Amino acid sequence: MNQNVNYLAPVAEASVEARSNFIWKCYAHVVGAILAFAAASAYLYTSGVSARIASAMLENWWIVFGLFIVGGWGASHVAHRVQSTAAQYGALAFFVVLEALIFAPLLFIAATRFPGAIDAAAGVTLLLSGGLMATAMITRKDFSFLRGVLVYGFFIALALIIASMVFGFQLGTWFMVAMVGFAGIAVLYDTSNIMHHYPEDKYIAASLALFGSIALMFWYILQLFMSRD
Repeated sequence: MNQNVNYLAPVAEASVEARSNFIWKCYAHVVGAILAFAAASAYLYTSGVSARIASAMLENWWIVFGLFIVGGWGASHVAHRVQSTAAQYGALAFFVVLEALIFAPLLFIAATRFPGAIDAAAGVTLLLSGGLMATAMITRKDFSFLRGVLVYGFFIALALIIASMVFGFQLGTWFMVAMVGFAGIAVLYDTSNIMHHYPEDKYIAASLALFGSIALMFWYILQLFMSRD
């Protein structure tokens, strides 16, 4: 989810062929980012890195939270601001590796204590995000009006997460459900931006934003599956 998309003429004003190429480039890079994330996560788990960092990160959720907010914003900011394709790829690669590190403790616990949860959560995430992307593409509606919902929702979620850390209470199942809904709105918004507002040279930045929203959805869907047992 990112708002910094207004640099050149949006892709919606380009030819049909240019729009089609841009959209497929975005989706190809999102798929590539997902596969790279899966590969990095598998390496962290099989190499034992996940096990070594899990305890430290789980006892210090401020670290995880800070990495997610600061690292995600930084990577997205760079990808949207720089003109160099190499720099945009660097930002995307950095974000994928960062997400793998952030997810490492959660995936380690899920793999060792909740068999099947990762596969189930991944399947649901792909179905939901795919359905939302298809909705945006089929309807061709501009969902940019959702920006306000995402901004206010982000700060509300941020306040609740910080409060839970400071005062030591659990946010519970309904918060996870709400965050899945929030991530779904972000996927719809990002897909709409890809179709209507990004310039042609920002397909890497667009894919980074959409990948981040899908990753957020996966994070909370996985926690929902883990909370059932």
